[in-house]
Amino acid sequence: MRSRFAPSPTGPLHLGHAYSALLASDMTRAAGGTFLLRIDDLDQSRARPEWEVQLKDDLHWLGLDWPEPCRRESEHLGEYEAALDRLWQMGLLYPCTCTRRDIREALSAPQEGAPLTGPDGLIYPGTCRPDTPPTGPRPQDVTLRLDMARACAKLTAPLTFAETGAGPDGQSGTISASNDEMIRDIGDVVVARRDMGASYHLAVVVDDAAQAITHVIRGRDLFDATRIHALLQRLLDLPTPVYHHHRLIRDEHGKRLAKRDDARAIALYRSEGKSPQQIRAMVGL
Repeated sequence: MRSRFAPSPTGPLHLGHAYSALLASDMTRAAGGTFLLRIDDLDQSRARPEWEVQLKDDLHWLGLDWPEPCRRESEHLGEYEAALDRLWQMGLLYPCTCTRRDIREALSAPQEGAPLTGPDGLIYPGTCRPDTPPTGPRPQDVTLRLDMARACAKLTAPLTFAETGAGPDGQSGTISASNDEMIRDIGDVVVARRDMGASYHLAVVVDDAAQAITHVIRGRDLFDATRIHALLQRLLDLPTPVYHHHRLIRDEHGKRLAKRDDARAIALYRSEGKSPQQIRAMVGL
């Protein structure tokens, strides 16, 4: 068993991060496996070295350890480029110049009805999708979308993944998704961003394969996105790990914690004299 915790060095780790990292480490150690730390620093406009130092310090304080050096996404851009090249050569990608505002306006047009959202945000209405796949070299420094209908047409067997935790509606076991569901409920997701290269969806799939991750343990908010990841794994001939989506740590109002929740930062609890055992108790471990 090989699992990983992959935080972004863009702010302080909070109780939700503590729960996810501790659970992944606990489950992996119980199985005699290897727990890895990966630094999700693709967004260099927000990533800061001091936040990486802080997150490692907080995780060590919680009692976690991992092999060094840990993988930093910013050091593996060539691997993402190779994956994008392969998808482009398969005729599955196309450039998109739409802004978020363009997409909102297209979806709010009277004939379209209310905007629909999926695991990648607003479901893209296909404004830039070409009738035939683009040819020639893959364009650089542009946003690229996956043509979901063409991608699903490449599948020779039903799209599935194994879930040992539970989705938002309690889903577990073998999770499947039909081509119609992928097209209707997810749409043409972004796989390359003009400002940072690969998108999260592409990078996480390439990273997990490169690190031979067998079990992905992460928050339930990413359950629906797993269909995207399973699809990309199939298209790129990569293994699909076992997934375990866990409950989310929420505030007193039921809202999921985010990086801006400094009041629940691990560093703050440390400064107040809390112990790692108390943090475990606070998150229900």
